[in-house]
Amino acid sequence: MMQAFDGDDESGDGRSLISDRIRNALTDEIASGLLAAGAALDEQQLADRFGASRTPVREALRQLAVSGLVEMRPRRGVVVARLTPERIMDMFETMAEIEAMCVRLATYRMTPLERSRLIELHESSRAMVISGDFDAYDGFNRAFHECIYHATHNAFLAEQAIALRARLSAFRRTQLRHAERLNRSTDEHEAIMQAIAEGDGETASRRMRAHMLNAATALRLYIESHEVSSPPVS
Repeated sequence: MMQAFDGDDESGDGRSLISDRIRNALTDEIASGLLAAGAALDEQQLADRFGASRTPVREALRQLAVSGLVEMRPRRGVVVARLTPERIMDMFETMAEIEAMCVRLATYRMTPLERSRLIELHESSRAMVISGDFDAYDGFNRAFHECIYHATHNAFLAEQAIALRARLSAFRRTQLRHAERLNRSTDEHEAIMQAIAEGDGETASRRMRAHMLNAATALRLYIESHEVSSPPVS
């Protein structure tokens, strides 16, 4: 069943919150096959469904286009994109290598303040895992990884990592919904944190690469688990 929710204040931060919620709802429906490849997404219909104006709907669709989940086509409007599993895995493989490089450099270059911030973020995620709060964990996950990017003290590398992460953000969120992925994700973060604490950049790099490839596998399994009732994004 497709999700709907009550509208919020559409001024300032309120509008941003609504667009995030619309984007998250549509992301889940695309990944699970409720919205099949080629399906048209009408701004006004979505605004009516979510009890919002067209402005946050337009922003949510723009974010989905950046992630590659939808395409904005002349005369056809916005449609759900056709993405092959191979294309998604290629993107995750690329992200895994960039993340591995980032954490290796960050291990050797991060300041005590940056290390403390990373520890605080990691500890804060435990309550989200216990409560099964996917949206909160998704926000934490983004902050955790971006903290590592910035700790490389290589502005160009951090920019590239953030840009690619934006392309993969929808998929990285969806993979958290597979089975025990929340628990496994935080365990993998713990192992990465241990390597960082020991000053072992090479081990941190290997563990980060495995972490990202595990996320890709979780996404594939999540999509495949919905193939019986609905066609996946492919």
